[in-house]
Amino acid sequence: MSDNPATPVRPGEELDWPALDACLKEAIPHLRGRPQISQFSGGNSNLTYRLRYENDDLVVRRPPFGTKARSAHSMIREYRIMTELKPVFPAVPETLYYTADESVIGSEFYVMRKVAGQLIKDELPAAWGFTQQDTRRFCIAFWQKLIDLHQVDYVAAGLGDFGKPGGYVERQILGWNGRFERVMTPDVDEFSDVRAWLQDNRPADSGCHAVLHGDYRIDNVILDENDPCHIVAVLDWEICALGDPLMDLGSSLAYWMQADDPPGLKALVMQPSTAPGMLSRREILDLYKEKTGVDTSDFTFYTVYGYWRVGVILQQIYYRYFHGQTQDERFRTFGLATQSLGEHCQRLIRER
Repeated sequence: MSDNPATPVRPGEELDWPALDACLKEAIPHLRGRPQISQFSGGNSNLTYRLRYENDDLVVRRPPFGTKARSAHSMIREYRIMTELKPVFPAVPETLYYTADESVIGSEFYVMRKVAGQLIKDELPAAWGFTQQDTRRFCIAFWQKLIDLHQVDYVAAGLGDFGKPGGYVERQILGWNGRFERVMTPDVDEFSDVRAWLQDNRPADSGCHAVLHGDYRIDNVILDENDPCHIVAVLDWEICALGDPLMDLGSSLAYWMQADDPPGLKALVMQPSTAPGMLSRREILDLYKEKTGVDTSDFTFYTVYGYWRVGVILQQIYYRYFHGQTQDERFRTFGLATQSLGEHCQRLIRER
């Protein structure tokens, strides 16, 4: 894949294109011509559009249509984190404009310059001709970028007031446990033991705080067209925060399947983490320790948290399917996936 795929705008998600065009040309005066408009199909949350002008290529982000919690789709948070990070962490898109004026397209929105590069999903392109050594180099570069993010001095970058890093672990555990309790269904266990264990085994606040991406996966990075081992941009900052970086690492590793995982886990693979040459989770933890000095030898709490968090996310979606709020058949098996992840958490707790 040589570029980020954009398709025709989905019915019902059209914007007031003339108003948007006029607004952008006022804010970014060099724009010329009428834009070619398309929509990025990935993601299930915020809406992302491409406006390709004669002399520039822009991306517009806005919240989804309909009723939503404003804090869950804050455009200014995304815009600010990328804007402040750019000078010290170049692997973010260049931001150009933000407005809270909802009269233009019906919501706040922001604009960034489209990043050229490769975006891959569930497998490494055969055209790369990667050996296992090449794949290992790619894998190390991918995880190094997360390490780089965690080592950013966010106070010096102007993000000291971006959030409350203290108490992050407690807020996450209480939050995800509470979310699960609100979407339980009779065909999925309550997993009260997992929820209680996470609450009772929360590590003390280490005082080690960082910028957390919250959804760091291979399909959320753009790669250099000429060197796939060079990450030119990290995308999807909508759930970024300040907090314990090990929680971010645990969340990311929960999506990192490996060849010897049980079938229930491997069925959830979302990225080419099982390709020959990819690092195992233990090797990634060792790399993180080597590069940061942070002890990752006992990572059970963060591992359980990561899998539980994914399970709750899937259960939230399955709850809507179970109660007929959506007829999307893709969600039929999400309850089974939540059950599998919960049972895996139980095994990890027993074997710790």
